Amino acid sequence: MTTIIRNVTFDAADPGALARWWAQVFDSKVAFDDGDEAAFDLPSEQTVYFQRVPEPKSVKNRLHLCLQSDTPRDVEVGRVLALGATMAADHRNADGTGWAVLADPEGNEFCVLRSQAERGF
Repeated sequence: MTTIIRNVTFDAADPGALARWWAQVFDSKVAFDDGDEAAFDLPSEQTVYFQRVPEPKSVKNRLHLCLQSDTPRDVEVGRVLALGATMAADHRNADGTGWAVLADPEGNEFCVLRSQAERGF
């Protein structure tokens, strides 16, 4: 038996805006947006889904995404910051190891890891 993750769901104050922002991060386009729900697909065929909720985010995420680009980590961090992310915690080390914790426009934390080339495998 094989189990896969079909989609990841974010609670959001503005599902369409947050879906458009994340779609930019993944160089994708929003496939569905009805005002209360929005979604886009990843190249790996999973769906990233956003649903409107009345309450604001108030504490640290219990689950977060760790992103790995084919570009160097620091280049990807700069690109995502330019899209509107904020730096939540910087765990990058002088020797090139480590990661950066960023937050999306609604405050959801996620990490940007070193590329495979930087990791040496």
